[in-house]
Amino acid sequence: MTEPDTPESPEVDSIRRSVEEAGAELARRFPGESTRSQPVHTVYGGAHLFRSDTAGRMGAFAIHALDEYAPDSATFAGALGLAADMAPLIRRRVAEKLRREPVEDYRIDFEDGYGNRPDAEEDGHAASAAREVATGLAAGTLPPSIGIRIKPFTPELSARSFRTLELFLSRLLEDAGRLPQNFVVTLAKVTSREQVSALAGLLSHIERRSEIEEGSIPLEIMVETPQSIFAPDGTVAIRGLVDAGRGRCIAAHFGIYDYTASLNVTAAHQNLSHPACDFARHVMQVALAGTGVSLSDGATNVLPLPPHRSGDRTLTKREIEENRAAVHAAWKAHYGDVRRSLFHAYYQGWDLHAAQLPTRYAALYSFFLEGLEAESSRLRNFVEKAGQATHVGEVFDDAATGQALLNSFLRAWSCGAITEEEAVEKSGLSLDELKGRSFPKILRARQTSSKRETGG
Repeated sequence: MTEPDTPESPEVDSIRRSVEEAGAELARRFPGESTRSQPVHTVYGGAHLFRSDTAGRMGAFAIHALDEYAPDSATFAGALGLAADMAPLIRRRVAEKLRREPVEDYRIDFEDGYGNRPDAEEDGHAASAAREVATGLAAGTLPPSIGIRIKPFTPELSARSFRTLELFLSRLLEDAGRLPQNFVVTLAKVTSREQVSALAGLLSHIERRSEIEEGSIPLEIMVETPQSIFAPDGTVAIRGLVDAGRGRCIAAHFGIYDYTASLNVTAAHQNLSHPACDFARHVMQVALAGTGVSLSDGATNVLPLPPHRSGDRTLTKREIEENRAAVHAAWKAHYGDVRRSLFHAYYQGWDLHAAQLPTRYAALYSFFLEGLEAESSRLRNFVEKAGQATHVGEVFDDAATGQALLNSFLRAWSCGAITEEEAVEKSGLSLDELKGRSFPKILRARQTSSKRETGG
């Protein structure tokens, strides 16, 4: 009988090293969820309309819409289908959020929200939008995250897109001397790796020319075409698109209307709930899981706008009722779309109008608050057991669930569903532990502290 090789034998050692090298490469390609704070939405608006105080003005409009069409929690609950016992808290926190930070992320749009215009006009808007960003940066009126969406790198539009980006960034850096925190460039209608690679190259060129840190300008890709889901050879395309960004790609946004149109879905059925959209979202989700690239869902294009405007006259009772019914119906649709996205673990989406902000936050707050007590119990129990799998009621948790539970608290706290004090109280963690955003680090620190205290 042949004796087995010892662990020290060259052959076994070579096999072991191959496994370790493969594991190291897998860890490099899948580093885990990013520690960046992800915004709950991205608001898009035409570049010609952007002003330094746009976020504040949107918040004021959103509060006006909330007060006019849902002046009390009962009306708000009836419009959206909120639980009656939660509605007062949700409405109050929505109003607080709209006053404090109505827009978390804004994209100055030179694509669909802007259209194709004469070169001289777009040149002017690139410069004026940059000046407004510089003004807002100095005044402290910009949202926490902001960026620019440029036209796609098609043969017809790439030259225009390059020029707009260079003009905008040159003017912004000249006027402000720096970029806003969490600034990003979004590329529309991506169809090939070469387009993403070209944007990464252009950003690198701008950084060198402007003498700013290499790699400091991140990019996002828009998934709006079948080619951004599957490559010509039939393989999944989106991971290759992200890799082509050379480490700059931080997010992938799903554009449902261009995507469904490219699949010949009729206009009446182009919406977030179409099965074709579910398929694309799931491909994105599986391909980018563990990479640190954030995902964002698309927009609800039914806007909460009243059909009757007062102008110089007083609206009739019937017109007032029709206005409320129209706004409530659009709110209900948006609320349902956001909740659906959250169910599918898409924690960010597009908003197209200020009057959608109340329902964006209402959907988020109801989603997180409904499961708060159960998740609080599970997380506390999990931490107390120092990461060992345990039962809480009928739910069995393993180590991976610990990070998911922590992420849920972090998202609820970040968006305003719960306060800082509630996050600490309900999670059973310290503020520093929450801010560290890493469940394994929390466990290691607590285990080390426990050993130190016991002399182990």
